[in-house]
Amino acid sequence: MDIRKVMGVNARRFRQALDLSQEAVAVRMGADRAYVSAIERGIQNLTLLRLRELGEALGVRAADLLDEGYAATVLTQGDQGGP
Repeated sequence: MDIRKVMGVNARRFRQALDLSQEAVAVRMGADRAYVSAIERGIQNLTLLRLRELGEALGVRAADLLDEGYAATVLTQGDQGGP
């Protein structure tokens, strides 16, 4: 599985669990909303520093964003939505 897709699925689930908008996460990261959208769609290739900033913005460890097992439960259910 593409690690960018894994990170995007996980980022979206963590964001939605916190009831945050993409804009709110972007502000916490010091980034643009379109950047967060690209992350969640799995098309943005993050640097390690941005990965850490995303984790901090969502209140999770950067490693949690890369957890394939967590993302796989979403992808196998066909649900890109909430927790």
